[in-house]
Amino acid sequence: MSERPVPSGRVVITGMGAVTPLATGVDNFWPKLLAGENGVARVTLLDPSEFSTQIAAEVKDFNAEDWLDKKEARRVDRFIAFAVASATMALKDSGIELTDELRDHFGVCIGSGIGGLTLMGEQHRRQVEHGPGKVTPFLVPYMIPDMASGFTSIVHDLRGPNTCTVTACSTGANAIGDAYHIIKRGDAVAMLAGGTEAPINEIGLAAFSAARAMSTRNHEPHLASRPFDLDRDGFVIAEGSAVLVMEDYAHAIARGAKIYGEVVGYGMSGDAYHITQPRPDAGGAIRAMQMAFDRAGIKPEQIGYINAHGTSTYYNDKLETMAIKHVFGDYAYKVPISSIKSMIGHTLGASGAIAALVCLLAMRDGKLPPTINLGNPDPECDLDYIPNVYREAQAEYSMLNSFGFGGHNVTLILKRTADA
Repeated sequence: MSERPVPSGRVVITGMGAVTPLATGVDNFWPKLLAGENGVARVTLLDPSEFSTQIAAEVKDFNAEDWLDKKEARRVDRFIAFAVASATMALKDSGIELTDELRDHFGVCIGSGIGGLTLMGEQHRRQVEHGPGKVTPFLVPYMIPDMASGFTSIVHDLRGPNTCTVTACSTGANAIGDAYHIIKRGDAVAMLAGGTEAPINEIGLAAFSAARAMSTRNHEPHLASRPFDLDRDGFVIAEGSAVLVMEDYAHAIARGAKIYGEVVGYGMSGDAYHITQPRPDAGGAIRAMQMAFDRAGIKPEQIGYINAHGTSTYYNDKLETMAIKHVFGDYAYKVPISSIKSMIGHTLGASGAIAALVCLLAMRDGKLPPTINLGNPDPECDLDYIPNVYREAQAEYSMLNSFGFGGHNVTLILKRTADA
């Protein structure tokens, strides 16, 4: 193994890739998000007639064979294929040359909250109908959440740290934060980091329907995801992925890389309260935000945009609003906030990674995406959520929140450029 380079202590983003319900590819996805297009519709990946929730935000323009060998494309679970596609796009976008020496110091941290739920369901049916001898030997390796990272590292021969974060809906943001620390302490020069999820299948719909967490606005799918709106009735399940190329600042500068932004703050906390509900005092979310600010060394007034977790559930939207008010004080009423879940649904373990990508694009272009379907604001959610139409505004710093079942809370703070 080649000698480990000395870290600069700063971590920047130099490449991005995404698979989303609006489009595959960042350049296709971003204009549709700004336009307020909606990716929610009746489920087509299966017959949803027997489920209480029959709507979802599905990825519609994806072919695994465009990204994987034909045989592997048929074997792997959809969440792995999404990850490989997003990672491949991110590497190409970064323009990084994968030399043999660099591969030893280039790692992968792509998380998934659930993993291969579709493959597990298919193989369980096969076992019940045909016996245990008919279960594929690929079930375990292509079901476990870490295989998004493992398979991506194999495809691209990346031999640095290889890990996986699994923290429910906080996963994607946690993965980026963990990769940030890995690079900052010098364990890698670069990382592919993000999240991926493909939960739209029989057991996924049944499980979340049983939990009564999802919207049942089946007759109006385009209006179902409505964060911060008084008429919200639950989240809309979605699939997708986003992966970033994260790189040591000095290495990126030395190779003349384009830089989308810099990770400057990472905070995380635990609610220690309930398996699904956030703390009634929003204490966990508050601590995650405060920690991120402490690490970033900036004040809340310097944040120009917040990408909210904003799931369209009663407690999450109300308590995230409460937490922002606590941390930001009077400035909470001035900072622009939006929830992209209003357009792409809740991609669970991928959501924080997609949010980070959106923050970087928003700062690059000076355009903040809207929260659509916000027609009847909840009086308890009374902040500036950029209702229905995107806004032009420059942001030097942006913040994203990501919260998950189990009481996981993550906040990331990103800076627009890597200038000192």
